[in-house]
Amino acid sequence: MTQANLAATICRKSGYTKGIRPPVSVTGPEKRANASSYGYTGRLGDAEYDHLISLELGGDPNDARNLWVEPPDPGHKPGSGVNSRKDPVESKLHSAVCSGKVTLRAAQQAIVTDWTTALSRLVLG
Repeated sequence: MTQANLAATICRKSGYTKGIRPPVSVTGPEKRANASSYGYTGRLGDAEYDHLISLELGGDPNDARNLWVEPPDPGHKPGSGVNSRKDPVESKLHSAVCSGKVTLRAAQQAIVTDWTTALSRLVLG
C-alpha cells in the first residue's frame, strides 16, 4: 500500500476491506492461539481479533505482527459482544487519508504509536 495507489485500494468505493479480510474459519483459530500466546483469559467473544494497522489504513490482513487480541474497553458489559473505541478512530483516519488531509504514512504511524491520541496528534479530533 502506498500513497500513490490509494484510489485503487483503500479509498475505492467498492469495499476494499471485504475483498482482503480473511474468513472467520481462518481468524477464529488464529485468535484463540494469539490469545493463548499473550496469556489472555477473558471471554474471546468480548475481545476483537484486531489489526494494529487496520485494513482500511492499508494494514496487512494476514501478518501476525499486525494482529492481536484487543480486550474489551473498560466498562464493557461481559457477554455483550465486541466493543472497541478504536474502530471510530480507524474510520476517521481513513477518511482523512482519502480526503488528502493526512498522508497514509502519517495515519499509520499515529495509530501504531498510540491509537488513543492518533486523532489529536494529527489535529483531526
